[in-house]
Amino acid sequence: MSDAIVVKDLVKSFGGKRTLFGGRTHEVHAVKGVTFELKQNETLAIVGESGSGKSTIARMLVGLETPTSGEMVIDGKSAAELRAQGSAVFGRVVQYVFQDPVASLNPRKTIDKILDVPLRLLCGYEADKRAARKKDLLDAVQMPKDTLERYPHEFSGGQAQRIAIARALAAEAKIMVLDEPVSALDVSVQAQVLLLLDDLKREFDLSYLFISHDLAVVESVSDRVAVMYLGEMVELDTAQTLFRAPSHDYTRELIASAPRLESAAAQ
Repeated sequence: MSDAIVVKDLVKSFGGKRTLFGGRTHEVHAVKGVTFELKQNETLAIVGESGSGKSTIARMLVGLETPTSGEMVIDGKSAAELRAQGSAVFGRVVQYVFQDPVASLNPRKTIDKILDVPLRLLCGYEADKRAARKKDLLDAVQMPKDTLERYPHEFSGGQAQRIAIARALAAEAKIMVLDEPVSALDVSVQAQVLLLLDDLKREFDLSYLFISHDLAVVESVSDRVAVMYLGEMVELDTAQTLFRAPSHDYTRELIASAPRLESAAAQ
C-alpha cells in the first residue's frame, strides 16, 4: 500500500527575475528542501508561524503554485503527471478545503449548483444520480435538505465550511488538504467541525494534510506533526511525542508560547 503523498526536496522560490535595467528582483525562498510523507488514513499536521511556508506547501500540492524544484507524488502518481492530465483527473485525487469557507463558495450559485459541478464534471454522474448523491453528501456533513436551494451568504461560517467539505467529498478524492479549516470559526463551532472531519475520515477512508498555526487544534486532531520554520521542516514526529518531548528549540518555543499547551511541554 503506497503513501497518500510523498514529498522529496521540495523548493519554492519567489522573485529572482531580471528587471528592465538588467538587474534581478530579490529572491525569497518560501520552502527550502522539504521532505515528508502522508500515510494513507493519516492526519498529518503542518504547523508554524505565518510566513513559515506551510500554506505554500499546501498550494503546491493542489496545483495552485508550481514548485521551483523537488518531487511530489500523490496517490502513487507524479503531481506533474496528474496536472498534465487536466483538472478533472487532479480533482479526483486530491481536494483543497480553504480557510475562508464563505469566500470559497460562488456567491452567485445555489448550493445545489455548487455541489453539481464536481459530481457532473469530475465524477460523471447523470442527473438522477446527482440528486441522490447531493442528499447523501448533506447528510454526511449534517446539513438539512433545504440547504440546496439557498445561497452561500445565507449560512454561518461553520455551516459554510460544512458545505465546502461536502463539495470536496463530492469529487470522491481520498486525500484532502485542509488549509486552516477552522481558524475563521468560533471556538465552539471549531470543535463541531473537527469532530465532523474525524467522522468523515473514518466513513470515507480519507487522508488529511492539516495546515494550522493553532497548536491546541493540531494536538487534538493529528497522528503526526511537522514543524515549519522559515521555509524548513525542523521537526516531524508523532503528535504524542512532539508535544510531550519536542526535540527542536523552535518547537519548544512554539509550544511554550501557547498557554493551553504549556503543561504538555513541561512533561
